Amino acid sequence: MLENKEEQLLIDLTSARGVPGNEEEVREIFKSYAQPFAEDIFFDGLGSVIAKHVGEGGGPKIFISGHMDEVGFMVTKITEKGFIEFQTLGGWWGQVMLAQQVEIKTQAGELIHGVIGSKPPHVLTPEVRNKPYDIKEMFIDIGASSLEEAKAWGIRPGDMVTPYIQYKRLNGGKFLLAKAWDNRIGTAVSLRVLETLAKEGHPNCLFAGSDVMEEVGLRGARTSTHMVNPDIAFALDTGTAGDTPGMSPKEADSELGKGPQILIFDASMVPHKKLLNFVIGVAEELNIPFQYTVITGGGTDAGQMHLTRDGVPSLAITVPVRYLHSHTSVIHEDDYLNTVKLVTEVVRRLDDETVEAIRSY
Repeated sequence: MLENKEEQLLIDLTSARGVPGNEEEVREIFKSYAQPFAEDIFFDGLGSVIAKHVGEGGGPKIFISGHMDEVGFMVTKITEKGFIEFQTLGGWWGQVMLAQQVEIKTQAGELIHGVIGSKPPHVLTPEVRNKPYDIKEMFIDIGASSLEEAKAWGIRPGDMVTPYIQYKRLNGGKFLLAKAWDNRIGTAVSLRVLETLAKEGHPNCLFAGSDVMEEVGLRGARTSTHMVNPDIAFALDTGTAGDTPGMSPKEADSELGKGPQILIFDASMVPHKKLLNFVIGVAEELNIPFQYTVITGGGTDAGQMHLTRDGVPSLAITVPVRYLHSHTSVIHEDDYLNTVKLVTEVVRRLDDETVEAIRSY
């Protein structure tokens, strides 16, 4: 079971609000947690955060990074009657949105509570009622009576809207429910690996970070990786779990509690084969459970990492999650801890000789 301090990091990260381009709250948590273990904390021009720790000998540059942003929404318009029109940020499925609570954060930092609404089903035609409701027809009800009242509360176009949900340990077990596991859990892995290696030692120059704007096109990874210019890079993210009812045998390739996922293919990259084999070898040597996975319909920040500058051997290591891109997603505590262990041991072994072998052709 997680210690109180370890679990509090997860609570703090998932409770923070941070849609693409609005990652300030998450960045502050990262800075505060990383500061005792970093010689330097710096930022790219978009706001991605990177903590540097130089190990014994200051060997090759190893970059590990999650991303700070979560899927959410942006205010685009306030109607005359005080309802909020919005734009989705990141991939949303309309069926998980209706009747869900949200928070709007104003420019002054005030939080305005609301709920996503639509026409009631009673007035819909049978044809419309039997189809997923169009996101463009949804709105946010904040309990305002007019455009003027909503403006007086400080709301304006461009304001961030995030899902509202409280972190829960499901019924005292190891299943953890929260918003934004994608990708606060990757950010937590990055921070915990930094802490462990800063205390225990490593043979390289470690850059542990978290990128901005992954959910809208892997944007922060391009700029942060260019800035670090690493020898090896790892994206720490989330992947889909296939262990819920209704999944076909082909879809059920990952289960909660069975270990981190090592991506052997996704829509954004084919991983570097020597690096892939090296990571698998470390997991097998140390009996760290892991799962192979393929994501055909999406990518991770490794998709930009490996294309930076002259090319960077890269790999995505992910934590399986149920109900991704919704208000309430679920992870397993053991998968998080085993991901931290695997990434820690991989980085610990990436000395000059090993990195040279991986990068030789």
